[in-house]
Amino acid sequence: MNIKRQYSLPNCNLVLEGLEDADTESVAILDGHPPMSILINAECNFLNSNQKLSGGSVFLENLSQAVSKYAQGFLSGLSQPNQETTNYPQITLEKVIEQNLHRLTLEPEPGSEEQKIEVNLTTVELFDLVDAIDQFYGDRHTLPNMTLELRPISKRYRKPEQPLTERLTPVVLGFSSLAVMAGALFMIPPPEMREPKPASTDNTTETTPSTDPKELPSSEAEPIPTN
Repeated sequence: MNIKRQYSLPNCNLVLEGLEDADTESVAILDGHPPMSILINAECNFLNSNQKLSGGSVFLENLSQAVSKYAQGFLSGLSQPNQETTNYPQITLEKVIEQNLHRLTLEPEPGSEEQKIEVNLTTVELFDLVDAIDQFYGDRHTLPNMTLELRPISKRYRKPEQPLTERLTPVVLGFSSLAVMAGALFMIPPPEMREPKPASTDNTTETTPSTDPKELPSSEAEPIPTN
């Protein structure tokens, strides 16, 4: 019996078609719902751009690995080189910086009649695709034997951290400058405070009488003795 499973998001739909598993043990484990154990076709539709990708089980596995690793690096800011697989079609993702897009490339097996496919995704379409893949792997009734292994990004792909001594140098220099300035200020004597003199309220000035005989009036001048 053919089974069709669809994982729909506003900008991306992931549609899987396959065959059910008639094994009685699997039916008992999964609450009476026979799982899809064999994948016939996987199709990924992007609604806004009207683009489509399709393939078999290898296509679905490689797509899940490439998209999940790319999204992990996009969110963390730590990029790692694409790892090519030996199974075709090979799928890679790279950022188109000048257009703020994400280019998904499907590379067919060399010598085959299939053509290379490139699809430019917006960030919204990319993360709707990530969500659809997450829903698929969270569905126990669909391809339960297919797993997605993701590992933390290795430290060798991280940007080198600045040494502690270099990070502390500006701080130490800042404290040293403050210490020098504080010492210089300490050596400067404090300014002398003087109380202002009260202003005189009498605008008149006193004059001292002159004692020079030349400046006295003629009537007050002493007589010059005569012989």
